Amino acid sequence: MSTFLGILVVALAGLLMGSALWPMKVMRRFQFEHWWFWGMSVGLVVIPWLVTFIFCPHALAAYRTVDVVVLAKGNLFSLAWGIANVLCGLCFERIGFALTGGILAGLGVSVGVTLPMIFKGSGLFAAAPNLGSPAGRTVLIGVGVMLVGVVFVSLAGFGRERALSHGEKRSSGFRSGLIMAAISGVLSAGLSLSFVYSQGPVVAAMKAKGSGDIAANFAVWAVGLVGGAFVNLSYPVYLMFRNKSWNVLMGSWREAGMAALIGVNFCAAVALMGKGMLLLGVLGASVGFGIQQGMQMLGNQGVGFLSGEWRGVYGAPRKQMYLAIVILMIAAMIMAYGNALAIG
Repeated sequence: MSTFLGILVVALAGLLMGSALWPMKVMRRFQFEHWWFWGMSVGLVVIPWLVTFIFCPHALAAYRTVDVVVLAKGNLFSLAWGIANVLCGLCFERIGFALTGGILAGLGVSVGVTLPMIFKGSGLFAAAPNLGSPAGRTVLIGVGVMLVGVVFVSLAGFGRERALSHGEKRSSGFRSGLIMAAISGVLSAGLSLSFVYSQGPVVAAMKAKGSGDIAANFAVWAVGLVGGAFVNLSYPVYLMFRNKSWNVLMGSWREAGMAALIGVNFCAAVALMGKGMLLLGVLGASVGFGIQQGMQMLGNQGVGFLSGEWRGVYGAPRKQMYLAIVILMIAAMIMAYGNALAIG
């Protein structure tokens, strides 16, 4: 039962993460730096630390009992993810939700799924099976199938770009957007890995001080995302200084609220991802992240379709995108079966 629930939780986390940035589509005054600053402030700093300090008694004392190497490791991973996250936000504007989501998930899943089976994570994930085990091989097959889906997503994205270029002038940053998306994809696994390699000691420390499960998991994200928060907040601050646009940041409370909703969506998604990974068991670090990434890609496509990115695009690109969605669903089922082998 916990396995089925874990699959549902990480799937929901992926769909929520993939659609988290939808408010940017309805903003008119805010530019990237404004909505990104509000969204990341709420999602990476305000909510995680607020939950930690309210629901984790003696949180600071608990953190002091955790080996500093564990905290540093988690923040190095989140720093890498922070760079990926900024690049991802730029890519959404340059090449759209659909293509960015495909590249990001494909490369991210390759790193995030295999690494915890090679270098074991903390806590529950320390007992993860090796790549050569039946469960490991099955999960790798799922990764391979998912990469096929990514290829079709990319082909569909290129087809969409060509179709739209006939009717309107498209951004000259398309090629640079592809490069940034590839870099972002490799580094994006840092979000999951930050949790995988630090949650054991941090959760144990929090529970020793009287915290519950949910609050203890939030405490992992709060301290582990400091590095990622630094990058995600520094870049928009730099842009606002460069563009002299600080006045815009406070110029529309409606859009500030929409940007804050991005942060709420993101924080809920990462909390669900961590909980779902734990519910899936010893292979949850790999399988949970794999399923989450596949569903995240579907969330990206949903936002892309609903926001009109595919308006006026028909024929092969749409068929390729539909086929990619089916392939991603099959990949998720294969990885879920691999998780069942690890438990059984």
